[in-house]
Amino acid sequence: MSFFQLNIIGAVIAFILGLFLVPLVIAFSEKNGLLDEPNERKIHSHPIPRLGGIAIWVSSILAFLSIIMLSYYPHRSLLSGLFLGSSLIFLLGLIDDIYGLEAKFKFTIQITIASIVFFLGVKITSIFIPFIGLVDLHPILSFFGTIAWIVGISNAVNFIDGVDGLAGSVITVSSVTLALIAVAPSDFVSSLIAFILAGSMLGFLTYNFHPAKIFMGDSGALFGGFLLATLSIMYQMKTPDIKMYVPLLILAVPILDITFSSLRRILKGTSPFVADSEHIHHKLLHFGFSQNKAVLILVIFSILMGGLGTYIAASDTTKYFLFAIIISSVMIILNRLAKTGEGKEINDGKENS
Repeated sequence: MSFFQLNIIGAVIAFILGLFLVPLVIAFSEKNGLLDEPNERKIHSHPIPRLGGIAIWVSSILAFLSIIMLSYYPHRSLLSGLFLGSSLIFLLGLIDDIYGLEAKFKFTIQITIASIVFFLGVKITSIFIPFIGLVDLHPILSFFGTIAWIVGISNAVNFIDGVDGLAGSVITVSSVTLALIAVAPSDFVSSLIAFILAGSMLGFLTYNFHPAKIFMGDSGALFGGFLLATLSIMYQMKTPDIKMYVPLLILAVPILDITFSSLRRILKGTSPFVADSEHIHHKLLHFGFSQNKAVLILVIFSILMGGLGTYIAASDTTKYFLFAIIISSVMIILNRLAKTGEGKEINDGKENS
């Protein structure tokens, strides 16, 4: 069985697991009152379960273990960093979803988790400077650069989780793109994990598009953001030229959002970690776009940036990128049609009663 086939199988397993696990998480959250309450900053009007990250994390882990049982085990020491770090940050987000944590405390724990991952080998060790070439970083610069990237991207993804379906869609597009560009330097482990993350997100999105039945919460957003950050570092570690900057294109939506959000808050004299309702998706809503249209605009932008990044990284994989996007789009459309049909049947039943 080829690596590409295993990647697809991993994504399908994660997707199917997500489809079955999310309803269980919804029922558990509603039974225990673990709901996201509406307020002046949030746009939903009624309490919604917020522990979708559990289904995303479990389906990702089980899908990877399933691939191992198919006699494919990637013996890479860096895997310990990816799975340990992503599981720890998932746990941090889960505790925050249930009990609520102070921003400074969460930030401190995130730095600690990123440091663990750094010492397990996932690190930015060099950068490419035009007209100069590849420059090795001093260990101190390597440490702070790695920590800033992991913590920054993890929170950037969490920041865009403010509109139904947005964060999950962007994570899906970004992970598919990272999976495909990882094939160029023959990093099949990163490709497998990225495809599994995409499958888990697609399963979750079935219940997360507007009107959402569940939110991924900090646990899901931080988990997805952390994996995107570390997978992009693993790509950078194997890319000794200008192509190492391709992840900046792939993660353009969360990077632009966290950059402008942080600058705006700093200029206002407030903490960059204090949540507000002035993110990019909020701006689109203020302009009069519906939630679905706002998500569509940002996802199309993410797809365009992902396509450009794929072309720059390895033009021979562009066709696979387009194929993956088409398949993902078809799955999303079918899910939307199924949800629409379900809602119509319910309404018809009410009218006939």
